[in-house]
Amino acid sequence: MNGHVIAARGPPRGTAYPRHDQTTAAVAAAPGSLFAFLDDHMSLSSHMNRSSWMMGGGKMKTELGAGGGKAPGSTIRLSGRVFGIPLWVDEVVTERTPPYRKTWETIGQPRLLVIGPYRMGFVIAMHDRSSQLTVFIDYDLPDTGPARWLGRLLGGVYARWCTRQMAQDAARHFAAARSASGS
Repeated sequence: MNGHVIAARGPPRGTAYPRHDQTTAAVAAAPGSLFAFLDDHMSLSSHMNRSSWMMGGGKMKTELGAGGGKAPGSTIRLSGRVFGIPLWVDEVVTERTPPYRKTWETIGQPRLLVIGPYRMGFVIAMHDRSSQLTVFIDYDLPDTGPARWLGRLLGGVYARWCTRQMAQDAARHFAAARSASGS
């Protein structure tokens, strides 16, 4: 793995969502420490909470319901503006198996620009003395005309950016922690 980030596309077998993207990265952390970092949706969605060109200069706010996004059935809401357009999505944690796996899925009808309903999550595997992290998204396109057209054009780019940001943010967090501790 040597710290490389690998992105892959193509739908997984047996999924209800027709589109898939994932990013795999080596992270210099034990699975339990990595899971604890990713289990905090404020850390996990940090790429959405700061302004960037992919967010059209806007950003999203993360709100956690009861359970703080850390138990099956817990809810998460992202809302904000992207390219000046109000967007929101409600999610529910559907699986949580520390320290190896967590998934969450949209509930209701999300209001997003280039992707529609989705299931997202991460899988952690032990790799040497570190972890191999795979962040994935299974998704559909938006239902309506202009957004569906934009989704066909940019949905894959956005899905790849999102999984890559989550994996890279985790790898950077633990690399910085390791540098700061001098190990």
